[in-house]
Amino acid sequence: MQTIQNNKALGELIRKERKSQKLTQEELAALAGVGVRFIRELEHGKESCRIGLAIQVMQTLGLSIAVYGRGERLA
Repeated sequence: MQTIQNNKALGELIRKERKSQKLTQEELAALAGVGVRFIRELEHGKESCRIGLAIQVMQTLGLSIAVYGRGERLA
């Protein structure tokens, strides 16, 4: 499990997973149903990326999200 605390870290995680699956940005965009520009901006940590589309891309890569409140312990 990896802790993501900002857009840049999320983008790096997505880029790393995309590359480990040997997908190009174009291939991932087609599989996720988003534009190539969105993938590029997401991987670069653009602040205004839409969370719904980011989650859609993550699901396409087989990634999931867990949210913890302050003081909650990670298992």
